[in-house]
Amino acid sequence: MTTDKRLEIIGPWKRRSTKEVYDNPWISVCHDEVLTPAGGSGIYGRVHFKSKAVGIIPIDKQGNTWLVHQYRYALREYSWEIPMGGSPLGTDPLETAKRELKEETGLSADHWVQLMRVHTSNSVTDEEGLVFVAEELTQGEMQLEATEDITVKKLPFSVALAMVMDGRITDCVSVAGLLRYAREGSNL
Repeated sequence: MTTDKRLEIIGPWKRRSTKEVYDNPWISVCHDEVLTPAGGSGIYGRVHFKSKAVGIIPIDKQGNTWLVHQYRYALREYSWEIPMGGSPLGTDPLETAKRELKEETGLSADHWVQLMRVHTSNSVTDEEGLVFVAEELTQGEMQLEATEDITVKKLPFSVALAMVMDGRITDCVSVAGLLRYAREGSNL
């Protein structure tokens, strides 16, 4: 423990100062001056997410699931993913999951199970992701937001898993959720 009151202890790190350098409704970015665990001076950039990532794996009685295909601006490419969205901190992620599934696929579900929790890039961000499995599905109308341009594809779960394995699905929350469901789905 240090006696210097200006240093904030963060695990084995010591923070000398922090400055918010960017803020919008979804994220904030801080620049920290630190002492590393080895005692050297350094800097650390941190991205704070104001929402949790919430992904949904809808599964019907025949073993089909639904994926969404959309352009991801930050990547500058299209991405196949499980349906997902952001759940603002302090809100119920399950309610977000229900809303996002309906918006992006038109589906609603009577049975929900939280499958897993992940951290998407924990070396620079505090973003947490939750993956839910939705079953006992009813098809309705999609309710896309104005910013969304999504193609929806219903396919056998085995095909979605093959898309993970051959690299067509690269989104972290989708990959983790689909692999976990492949391993534990029948035991939920």
